Amino acid sequence: MKVGKVPETVLKRSVFKQIKHRRSEILVRPGVGEDCSALEISEGEAFVLSTDPITGTAHEIGKLAVHITANDIASSGAEIIGILLTIILPDGARESDLREMMQEIEEVCAELDIEVLGGHTEISVAVNQPVISVTGVGKIKKEQLILTKGLKPTHEIVMTKWAGLEGTAIIAQEKEEVLKERFSMDFIESAKGMMKSISVVKEAKIAKETGACAMHDITEGGIFGALWEMAAASDVGIEVNLKKIPIKQETIEICEIFDINPYLLISSGCMLIGTDHGNALVDALQKEGISSAVIGRVTAGNDRVVINEDEKRYLEPPKSDELYKVIGR
Repeated sequence: MKVGKVPETVLKRSVFKQIKHRRSEILVRPGVGEDCSALEISEGEAFVLSTDPITGTAHEIGKLAVHITANDIASSGAEIIGILLTIILPDGARESDLREMMQEIEEVCAELDIEVLGGHTEISVAVNQPVISVTGVGKIKKEQLILTKGLKPTHEIVMTKWAGLEGTAIIAQEKEEVLKERFSMDFIESAKGMMKSISVVKEAKIAKETGACAMHDITEGGIFGALWEMAAASDVGIEVNLKKIPIKQETIEICEIFDINPYLLISSGCMLIGTDHGNALVDALQKEGISSAVIGRVTAGNDRVVINEDEKRYLEPPKSDELYKVIGR
């Protein structure tokens, strides 16, 4: 198998098929595109849980790890309460590395008003760079849960921020020396600065208040992968206009340098939202300074297409993220 997310067919065949369902209090079970589980803890109240590792970069890994998991929890409509950490450091790691990582983690926790609930820390020869896995815990009223699989043929699809957001920032950081041969430092710093937009907690809250029916944060596989996951989970078709998908010039030019597709590039910090009121949601987000656009609509059937003038591209299940073509070089 290739580096990155396990392919959907393997996930269904070798992961989901092995899982047996035994507990009645579990409200949301594993499925394609569903990043969270939910369980009823009392009548009408639910805990939402999600877990994610950071493996694509070692730069500011503490900040990134917390934001990625918080994004998953927020995409369910829940309020995140805290996180559990597993930190695995390579042989020879310094105590100062661990302290700096924890300071980054605590900085984001303070920003999000959450706490570190516990975890595990070790040094291991099994890794050659720091690896963090974060499990987030959130709470929500049972009837307010928002799922990836909530798309209906009446819905419009809203996307927040810009395709390739996270991947652009990571490449700018990891490949700065290569990029300096072609671009100014102002350009490179602007690309790095996209990481400041990595959280979707604010827009998830706005979307929930505006009547969102389905939400999915865009991670590995990029916008095309996330569109597929959302449609597959909902058993619907989608029709998206490529020219409506927001993308920054920095992303376009950096992707050209490395010959990768920006629409298949990891895009944490972006969200897909299914809603009956696309323009109203875009207006509400705009009032809070969050860029967004209506990029398409949900259709009956199973055709998942991206239209670019006279051309049609049929979406496929996400494969290995484009980022790994760059950071593996």
